Order: sequence, then C-alpha cells, then structure tokens
Amino acid sequence: MKTTLSLALSSLLVLAPPALAARSNADVLVRHATVVDVEHGRTLPGQAVAIRGDEIVAVGEDKALARQWRAATTVDAKDHYLIPGLWDMHVHFGGGPALVEENKALLPLYVAHGITTVRDASGDLPGQVLSWRGQIARGELFGPQLFTSGAKIEGIAPVWKGTIEVGDKAGVDAALDREQRDKVDFVKITDSTLKPELFLYAVSEAKKRGLRTSGHIPMALTVGQAVDAGISSIEHLDYAFQAGIPDEAKITADLAAGRIDRAEASRLLHTGFDRDTAMAAYRRFAELGVAVTPTLDGGRILSFLDAEPHDNDAYLAYIGPGLRKTYAWRVERAAKATPEQIQARHERYAQVASVLPMLQEAGVRIMAGTDAGFLNSYNYPGIGLHNELSLYVREGLTPQQALVAATRNGPAWFGRLDRYGAVQAGKAADLVLLERNPLLDINATRAIDTVVMRGKVYDRAALDAMLAETKARVAAWNAEATP
Repeated sequence: MKTTLSLALSSLLVLAPPALAARSNADVLVRHATVVDVEHGRTLPGQAVAIRGDEIVAVGEDKALARQWRAATTVDAKDHYLIPGLWDMHVHFGGGPALVEENKALLPLYVAHGITTVRDASGDLPGQVLSWRGQIARGELFGPQLFTSGAKIEGIAPVWKGTIEVGDKAGVDAALDREQRDKVDFVKITDSTLKPELFLYAVSEAKKRGLRTSGHIPMALTVGQAVDAGISSIEHLDYAFQAGIPDEAKITADLAAGRIDRAEASRLLHTGFDRDTAMAAYRRFAELGVAVTPTLDGGRILSFLDAEPHDNDAYLAYIGPGLRKTYAWRVERAAKATPEQIQARHERYAQVASVLPMLQEAGVRIMAGTDAGFLNSYNYPGIGLHNELSLYVREGLTPQQALVAATRNGPAWFGRLDRYGAVQAGKAADLVLLERNPLLDINATRAIDTVVMRGKVYDRAALDAMLAETKARVAAWNAEATP
C-alpha cells in the first residue's frame, strides 16, 4: 500500500506543470527585454534577467525564466534594449578643497546618464577621491563605481596641483611605494616638468610592480619609447596621431638636444602624417595590449569654441559656480587666437580624429573617455560620454564598435571582463535599459528608460529626480555666490 502511494505521488511530481514547480528567489526580475549582445553586435528579443544582490543570476527566454524565478521587484522592459552599464574611462575631480562638494555633486550625473563606472585620471583632490572610492564601494556614498589613479606622478614644481613631485629615480621609487600603499587602481604619469628619462623609468618600474600606467608622454620622447617601456594606456588621441609622423624620432631628439623649441616641435609633430607609419605603430600597440582613450569630444569643444559657444548651454545648470570658473582659462586662451590659429586648430582636430578608425582597424583597444570635470571647459560629466560615442560613429566607427569602447574595453583593461561588459549570468548587475536600438543608432544611448546599478533599480522618475536635485543644489550655490 505504502509503495503504491509513494509511486503515485512520485508520478504526480514528475508530471507536475512547470508553474507548480518550486521557483528560485531573486531580488529583481527584468522581463520582456531585448538584450543587446554588444560583443557580437546582435539583439536577443524576448529575454528576462534575474538579479540577486549585485549580480545577474540568470538570463533566458522570458516565459521560461518567469516560471523558474520570482522576485520582490519586477521591471517590465516593454521590449526595450538592455545593455551593460556604460564606463567613462577618463574623468577628473578637482579645483581645490573649496570645491569638494561641487565635485561630489557630479557623481549622480554619471548614474543619471547610464554610466555605472568611471576611471578618475587624477586631479588635485586625490585623497578625497580615494576616500570616495571606498565610500561608494561600501554603500555609504551614492555614485558610480570609481577607479582612481590617486595622485599623479610629476616632476618638480609642475603646472598641475595635487601631484607627487619627483626629481630622481629614488623619488620615483618612493612615489610608487605611496601609490601601492594607497592601493591605486592604476598610475597616472604626466609631463609638465617630469624629465623624459624619469617618465620612462616610472613606467617600466610600475610595470615591474604589476601596476597599470597611463599618462601624457613627454614631447622629447617618441610614443614608441613609452610603449616599449610598458605604458598601459595612452590618454588623448593626439599621441596616437604623433606616432604616425615618419620624422617623430628626429623631431623629439632635436627638442631634447635644444635644437628646436616646443612650439616648433609641436608644429612638426603635426606635419607629414603617413598612414603606413601609423598603422605599423598601431599594430604594435595592439600587439602589446596598449589601449587608447581618445577624449575626442573634449578636443573638439576646445577646437571649435570660436564657432560653437557654450555660454548658454542648458547643462551648465548642473555645474557648480566654482567649477564653472575653472573653465575660464581655456576659454580665455582660445579667445586670444588669431584667425590663422583658429583655422589651424580646426584642421588639427580633423587630422587627429581621422586616426580613430585606423586604431580600430589595427585592433587597438579604444576606451571611451571624456576628460570631463574641472578645467576642461564645457566637457560635462554624464552627457559628455554620449557626445563622445556620437563622435566615434561620425569619425568612422560602427555603433557596435562605439558600444564596445564604452562597455567592454574598460573592463578588459582592468582585467574584469569576467565581471562586466555583457548581460550574462555571473556578471555584475550594472545595466541600462534604452528605448531604442543602439546598434542601429548610437544616439539611442541617450534614450534611457531605467538604470540598474549594483542590483538597485532606478527608473526614469528616479533618474530625473537625481538631475533635479543636482540642479537645485547648483542653483543654491549660485544664489550664495551672487553678491
């Protein structure tokens, strides 16, 4: 009797419809989504995504996943397009201690524009930014995941503030010791006053210690020398352009020997670009895994200030008065240019931008980064990344390639593609839901419906509230600053 009953019950369980089977628990279930496979440039309609904590735990066909998972929060994606969270790989915080709060107010702007991770390329508030990194990771401060270089390494008495000044190899060693104590995510090295030989030493020593490096290459060095020393990423597209000048070695050597000045060296380093020379250099970049962060939008803004004024930009409502004042020096410098100089900078922008598809063709990892923050006039945190991606497509990349630059190449540079860069089980629950297909039109990245960051859902109303709160704070600061 018992055996017969047991068999009967077993048969019922086996034949039980999926709806009656036990379901797993998730915190968030995103349903009816069109998942964008950025890596392969395809869309997968009718998908659902289950999220537990800060991790994606399942992705699959919508109805099947809904039978397998239940969640406290369900998001109806309405067939909209789900992409991995965006990364801005070149931002700055700074302007001095008096502007700490204005800089902190920028953090929600990134999230409101779908940017779930930023890479701080150092300003003059390195200690503050290191502190924010920990606070964000612990959930004590709202903002995107933050990677930072801490204080940049420079020469003695440089233009830039907030740096570690070094004048010899012992100084470089001590600086790298400090960077390691601060547990920086990479090392930024710049060229205001740093001796060229110390630049190369710093890059090579950092590599020996297992530290990634980025920076501005001294004009007295070739780009190839920095690459051979082990630099991990080249910031700004100008340096990639310079690598395509056949006489680069002679020009830099003449500058180092004092036979020409910086103005003449700069002129020559933008003369005689050769595609074959450039492609050979770019294939070397790719071979060694050297990435390039173009910061194209920042360059374009400064190049065309004469033709495209920004005094009445609506986005200025989100930028504090102190930060706006830091824009002045570049604006004033641009205003003093002669008509010939203005024409030259327009032409120079077009020259530099033209190498972007060459880098892509050579297999170089292009990392989307804006240079947004203090000093860099009208280069706005948040919206700037969308402007950057639009320029990538305008200059010759496909929308998919631009998306890869903003979702996968940053994680790849940090060795974190196991965790980021795709809508897959096991990846971080950093997602952006778009109203339109970004593979067809890169400007669709601006049409944000919902952002999921570290597993928390921020719908359009929440994103708008972030923007409104920042605007209100800025308005209050402006009122206080008005006599």
